[in-house]
Amino acid sequence: MDKFHAGLPENLILNGQHAALEAMLASHLDDLNVAAADGELWKLKVTRVPDHNEMPAVIEEALANKIAGEQFPFVVRRLNDGHIVGSTRYYDIKPDFRNLAIGFTWYSQSAQRTAINTECKLLLLTHAFEELDCISVAFHVDHTNLVSQAAVERLGAKRDGFLRNHQIMPDGRIRHTVCYSIIDSEWPEIKSRLTDRLNSS
Repeated sequence: MDKFHAGLPENLILNGQHAALEAMLASHLDDLNVAAADGELWKLKVTRVPDHNEMPAVIEEALANKIAGEQFPFVVRRLNDGHIVGSTRYYDIKPDFRNLAIGFTWYSQSAQRTAINTECKLLLLTHAFEELDCISVAFHVDHTNLVSQAAVERLGAKRDGFLRNHQIMPDGRIRHTVCYSIIDSEWPEIKSRLTDRLNSS
């Protein structure tokens, strides 16, 4: 088995100090519903967070995409209380080109503006570059989501371009997508910066 596929075992867990990223399971349904209800996140316009009616289908699709090798979904567990507080995933996985994207990310209101997001990005990027041997990691952000764009730019990702009329959102809005990436040569400096930020939080 090549390094890329070996680095994504079915039961993968990435452990940090504040959070752990655990491979998503169908049994996480109730916990994810509770997490999304913290802040009624399905009402957000700039990101897609499923409500309790949509969550089963979202999990089923994510797990099907995992089996197909296209995505690897995680749940985010907050370590100080053991609660699931969100979800994120690798997607657009391209082993032959040693690249992937990070996204589908959302956090409970109580986990926002904490060290959890910084640590999750550090865990995901470290695994991508150092275990999967990626040469590039991408981020795709809604053009209206200025907060997420700023957060991705604070990571040190470079803006690569703009996809016009990229998606139709559930409310019928046309979404344009801002594309960012981090490449392997940039990773050591970005890792150092993220580690310093986490240690000072």
